[in-house]
Amino acid sequence: MQDVPSLVEQARVGRPRAVARLISLVEGASPQLREVMAALAPLAGNAYVVGLTGSPGVGKSTSTSALVSAYRRAGKRVGVLAVDPSSPFSGGALLGDRVRMSEHASDPGVYIRSMATRGHLGGLAWAAPQAIRVLDAAGCDVIIVETVGVGQSEVEIASQADTSVVLLAPGMGDGIQAAKAGILEIGDVYVVNKADRDGADATARELNHMLGLGESRSAGDWRPPIVKTVAARGEGTDELVEALEKHRAWMEERGVLASRRIARAAGEVEAIAVTALRERIADLHGDVRLGALAERIVAGELDPYAAADSLVEGLTSS
Repeated sequence: MQDVPSLVEQARVGRPRAVARLISLVEGASPQLREVMAALAPLAGNAYVVGLTGSPGVGKSTSTSALVSAYRRAGKRVGVLAVDPSSPFSGGALLGDRVRMSEHASDPGVYIRSMATRGHLGGLAWAAPQAIRVLDAAGCDVIIVETVGVGQSEVEIASQADTSVVLLAPGMGDGIQAAKAGILEIGDVYVVNKADRDGADATARELNHMLGLGESRSAGDWRPPIVKTVAARGEGTDELVEALEKHRAWMEERGVLASRRIARAAGEVEAIAVTALRERIADLHGDVRLGALAERIVAGELDPYAAADSLVEGLTSS
């Protein structure tokens, strides 16, 4: 058993080993997880969470590294959650994005953690919300969450970040067409990375056109900017940080930031409750109650929805 109060205190003063242990407790769904979250609750809520998403190959890890450098120059402590596909053998993170950010490995003001999706869809790991809270409570000013890179379905980041950044790159086929079914609807800031390649201007124009289709914004509403970068050389990173800060200021001025964080907390509570309910239902396999309901369905005495309602009512009242 871990000494949770001691780990939290050490994490608060920036000791990476304590942060790592706390996130490991989260990822492993430790029996101490409730104690960890209770200890962190009054300490979190100060970090600015930036989500980076986009199709594979657009340069998410390189862009993340460039953003870390920019925020460190500004004197901010930065946490990075790089969500990777799961190994089909070990269940661990497959790519290990920390390798691509090795230049920051020795910086005590930066904490980088790779997390495996473990089969969770939507581009994030199921433990991401709690891991974000650990980094927040540990004193990170900015937390960058880099998603898996799976394409159109990778839209869950919009519900976990204060600001969502969608990355695209020229020369990757019809990138706009491939992404528009979902990923183009979640961005607060759009980035055309690898802008030194042919077709970057055309990609930016097409993106601007796509964003304008069906647009019904009122005066004062946020219009997502398009920033061109060459992340490998750090070009355009300052402009990206400026766009992020403008979006943050806009959200704070209109109360959007607070409402997003409330919605995020509500979603987290719902996910925890649903998970607990699923675990209780899983324990019913072979249970007499479940078998009796199934027999009544087969006999035509009960429909599946009524049976499910009866089961849920029994679980929640017991």
